[in-house]
Amino acid sequence: MRTLEKISSFVGGTFAVWVLLFAVLSFVYPSAFTWISPYIVPLLGIIMFGMGLTLSKQDFKEVFRRPKDVAVGVAAQFVLMPLLAFLLVTLLPVSPEVAVGVILVGCCPGGTASNVMTYLSKGDTALSVAITSVSTLLAPFLTPALMLLFASQWLPVSASDMFFSIINVVLIPIILGLIVRALLGTKVEVGIKSVPLVSVVAIVAIVAAVIGGNQQQIMETGPIIFAIVVVHNLLGYLTGYGLGKLFKMGSAKQRAVSIEVGMQNSGLGASLAAVHFSPLAAVPSAIFSVWHNISGPLVATIYRKMKEKESSAASVDQAS
Repeated sequence: MRTLEKISSFVGGTFAVWVLLFAVLSFVYPSAFTWISPYIVPLLGIIMFGMGLTLSKQDFKEVFRRPKDVAVGVAAQFVLMPLLAFLLVTLLPVSPEVAVGVILVGCCPGGTASNVMTYLSKGDTALSVAITSVSTLLAPFLTPALMLLFASQWLPVSASDMFFSIINVVLIPIILGLIVRALLGTKVEVGIKSVPLVSVVAIVAIVAAVIGGNQQQIMETGPIIFAIVVVHNLLGYLTGYGLGKLFKMGSAKQRAVSIEVGMQNSGLGASLAAVHFSPLAAVPSAIFSVWHNISGPLVATIYRKMKEKESSAASVDQAS
């Protein structure tokens, strides 16, 4: 078990490398990964089950301990990101499938990778986990409603079908994870240590399947999709940080909200796009998954250095 824990820790710590590696491999050798496509939805369910296993009572207590901070982060997630996505695809020349795919990324809740990046940035990790948990639990209701509002002018959107999809692949697995943890107690800790490994394998498989299945379309439209995804992501970080300042949050909370708003659950986006729209609509989510594993560590490093400067300045002031 100790070996499994070490492997899981190593793979989780090198997540970005694996995503990038298999994104390139699936683009160069698409036929080697297209067989994964029918398993995208079950893979996402496995990721969400793992998320349920890792949640604790303390995570939910955090929501009630500081509801205002959590509400700001969740509201930013479901207001700013869909609006930014809608504006970008309205201003730039993209196909209906790509437009819907970009908006879908913006309408998804935060991803668990944001919690890791917040920790690395020396931000408020407890707040990040609370925001991720609440936004994920609200996703069955808000994601379909937002898609109906922002994306229906490009392609037909069935909010009810999407609602049941998110219930099946997000809410039910999370609840099952919570139940298993409650029933097994400390016995489940061994399983929890393998969650990073399983999650990385599942996300990498989803990204590889989407990129491999859309290689030709990516060659034609990849640069514009990549540009939109990068701008959307960076605007998410900036507006999230600005919102934290606007509400006079401490610097650790500002970093948490910024990263939480900027990083979406791209696995959910890819799954919903593949089921409800088209393979091409899943491409923005796949590219986002690759990109946020580049931008996340960079932003976390910048924020950590900002924190270190703040600490150094505070030490100088105390000394003087």
